[in-house]
Amino acid sequence: MPIVPDDKDWTWVLERPCPECGFDAPRVPPESVAARLRANAAAWERVLLQPDDVVRRRPADDRWAPLEYACHVRDVCTLYRERLGLMLREDDPLYPNWDQDATAVEGRYLAQDPAAVSRQLRDAAAGLAAAFDGVEGGQWLRTGRRSDGARFSIAGFSRYLLHDPVHHLFDVTGDRGS
Repeated sequence: MPIVPDDKDWTWVLERPCPECGFDAPRVPPESVAARLRANAAAWERVLLQPDDVVRRRPADDRWAPLEYACHVRDVCTLYRERLGLMLREDDPLYPNWDQDATAVEGRYLAQDPAAVSRQLRDAAAGLAAAFDGVEGGQWLRTGRRSDGARFSIAGFSRYLLHDPVHHLFDVTGDRGS
């Protein structure tokens, strides 16, 4: 059964804590995002080491399995590395659209190999973290835009991005400590 697409505008997480996962973006220094991405990827490695019937089981009809969330986080890291590159190279770029739900279906997330996804997620998070490590001084103020009109500085973009893997790790572990 397909998951109903999420059409919420999550940009509010930049202003107040997420009541579900507890992530508090305003308290996250942008310079800490790279290290937090690496730590989050390590936590996903532990999730994906669980037995196959655990990582492939959807807890409810409207929730992804841990493997599907891990695939999504991997793809988010890849996408956001591209978007960060755009923001560093171009003045106020407009990001290409991305349909996360179509990507999940086309990528057959639930059929992927958990060990391969674990490596891919680690590598994607490491690449994005390294890109954030390279952001300096005034670059944190550079901007980019989504097609829906949402505009982000790199500092806000880094916090907004970090909420996604933190929230989805909470979705599968229930741990609000990330």
